[in-house]
Amino acid sequence: MRSLFHLAIHVTDLDAARRFYGDVLGCAEGRSAETWVDFDFFGHQLSLHLGRPFATSRTGKVGDHRVMMPHLGVVLPLDGWLALAERLRARGVAFDIPPVIRFEGQPGEQRTMFFFDPSGNPIEIKGFRDFDGLFAS
Repeated sequence: MRSLFHLAIHVTDLDAARRFYGDVLGCAEGRSAETWVDFDFFGHQLSLHLGRPFATSRTGKVGDHRVMMPHLGVVLPLDGWLALAERLRARGVAFDIPPVIRFEGQPGEQRTMFFFDPSGNPIEIKGFRDFDGLFAS
């Protein structure tokens, strides 16, 4: 059986979060209450609760990029990644790191993009042609 992750993070506005995760990212909404909402985040359970988001800083050094830490992310098959990148562009999402190829020609070659949700939570979406390369060194 494949394991799924559950992550609960804070957001400052549930309506804005619903629009972003539902309409922009295309995630299906699950259960909710007055102070939280669940989403199917690409097959994983993401719970968004009202509160102050994690403090973040640009302390991660990956390839040529300084990335926001901590951040939420998911790894998609390349075709899904390409479709999502186009969806985000079409909806005017401002990228912190625009869609790019990282480690080109090396083990672990991947596509990546970083952006923020409306509460400032950093999100990274990776795309792999072959998931066997996910842990390649």
